[in-house]
Amino acid sequence: MTDTAAWDQAGFRDRVQRALDEFLDEQAERLGDVGDDAARLLAEARAVVSGGKRFRAAFCFWGFHAVAGSAYDEADDAALVRACASLELLHASALVHDDYMDASDTRRGRPATHRGFAAEHRRDSWSGDAEQYGASAAILLGDLLLSWSDEMLRRCGLPLDRVVAALDVFDRCRSEVITGQFLDVSVQARGTADVDAAMTVLRYKSAKYSIERPLHIGATLAGASAAQLRDLSAFGLPLGEAFQLRDDLLGVFGDPSATGKPAGDDLVEGKRTVLVALALDGASAADAARLDAALGTPLPADDVAGLRRIIDSSGAHEQVEQVIAELAARATDALARADLDPRARDVLLELATAVTVRVV
Repeated sequence: MTDTAAWDQAGFRDRVQRALDEFLDEQAERLGDVGDDAARLLAEARAVVSGGKRFRAAFCFWGFHAVAGSAYDEADDAALVRACASLELLHASALVHDDYMDASDTRRGRPATHRGFAAEHRRDSWSGDAEQYGASAAILLGDLLLSWSDEMLRRCGLPLDRVVAALDVFDRCRSEVITGQFLDVSVQARGTADVDAAMTVLRYKSAKYSIERPLHIGATLAGASAAQLRDLSAFGLPLGEAFQLRDDLLGVFGDPSATGKPAGDDLVEGKRTVLVALALDGASAADAARLDAALGTPLPADDVAGLRRIIDSSGAHEQVEQVIAELAARATDALARADLDPRARDVLLELATAVTVRVV
């Protein structure tokens, strides 16, 4: 097994990117006869899978090592990285669709997919509705990335019996995240969400597919037992919830220069997050009414600052920080008790810190 003490996180991210680039090169060759429009779609695919922290790939990688331990065959390393990279295609698919559903303008400092294609339509003075064209392109690209995620895992090169077992977990993961997305849009449509409903959305839309399922997929590729999968769930699910709660805080209080999103973007999009639910519960009647009315509306910087003050004074910001700390402690305690490779456990502890204490 790779020596975790010398694990190069930046190097791992580079390897995942190379695996994605090689996969997209293959798809570009297959689709070459389709013409320039296919090339444009492929170019956008390359853009949306570039960069990022690669947390899902990393948890898959170390989920594998947590089970394989010293039995790991170094000859399988490139195939394992391809399997891990498939989760980044799933993530990219979710982001493209999510940005369209949330009417987001930007992603990682560049136009969201639907905005970029709409702008091309207007620039070239094409017929029809530019926004509809952008929406269609985003839906199709998200679908294509979702399809490719399955293909990349299926053809990663690891033993077929292990891949088939991992694909079963991957199927559940995709079902959970898509259903979680529908829960999210339904909550926004109703315009109400208590803390329990917001936590359910958080768990299925993000927490499980961000950490628990990547761990399971990697572990299953290594031949994990049911007990080992339960141990990884006891670590991965609370950690995934803490990860998304941190993301919710960044969606309101994050620095746009670091997040690549406008200030208070979750407020503008009307997200009924756990943070917002707690703020509505804890604020005065007047402040709660102001916050509730402002959600999902265009907000100048001064208004965003005012809503941040309401959330702070309600105690919600501090409560979410406390919950993040409690969930992270629960996760790390579970990992310490788990019957997993000790060197992989050390790296998973490092990753637990990275996903809960971050500014982007």
